[in-house]
Order: sequence, then structure tokens, then C-alpha cells
Amino acid sequence: MNLSNLQPAEGSTRNNKRLGRGTGSGRGGTSTRGHKGQKSRSGYSKKSGFEGGQMPLQRRVPKFGFKNINRIEYKAVNLDVLAGLTENGAVTTLDSAFFVSAGLASKSAKIKVLGRGEITKALEVHAHAFSKSAVEAIEKAGGKAVTL
Repeated sequence: MNLSNLQPAEGSTRNNKRLGRGTGSGRGGTSTRGHKGQKSRSGYSKKSGFEGGQMPLQRRVPKFGFKNINRIEYKAVNLDVLAGLTENGAVTTLDSAFFVSAGLASKSAKIKVLGRGEITKALEVHAHAFSKSAVEAIEKAGGKAVTL
């Protein structure tokens, strides 16, 4: 084998269609475009979503709602979850690093502590937001709710 006899593998290439090269080629005349009409002309391109003049789907379906660009999305963590995580360990300070290591939130997530469940240990909880009931329950147990 050398450079002079290299060729592609059998069946891996095809000859391109030579359109409009006379009737003898089998692809002369209309060049496989059919007869007349917009699609037979050169330069034809259909707009995306065009449905032949019928009212297109994106105009038939009504618009509703909006996305608030100022929305702050919190990862919710309830008191019963915190109680379950701290009942066997000697952890008293729960900060964002603790939540990440426990798998409750990602590094960039904002955390909000909600008041479902009860807490008996005095915990210092650092989070971005707290519900009123969560703050009351934490302080009632002798802990502290610190807003970041």
C-alpha cells in the first residue's frame, strides 16, 4: 500500500446528483423539483414555524404569566431535618458549609429554614432566610437564628 493507491472504503462514498444536465441524465427538465410553485424556484426558503398560511401554533396559543427577574429562589430546609442531622453528632453551629456537606444544598444555593417539626437542641443556625415559626422554635430551644 502506498499513497498512489489509497481510496475510500467500499460503499462509504456516493456520487452527487448532477441536476439539470439534460433529459438523458434522468434528472433534467424540472431537476427533481416537480412543476411550478414556490418550492420549485431558486432562492426558496420557508420560514420556521410557517404552516402554509394557516394561523401558526405560536400565534394560536395564548400568552400568559411572566418570569420575575428579581425572584430569589431559596432551598427549603425544615426544622425536623435539622433535628435529624444533629441528634447524634456534637454539631451546634449549622452554616452553609454544613448544609453543603449534608447534601441539602449546593454551594451557591440560598437557604431558607422553615418551621415544620420540632427542635430540642440549642443550635446556632446560619441561613439566608427564616420563617417566623422557625425563628421562634430555634430561640425557644435556646438557640440562635443568624441571617446571612
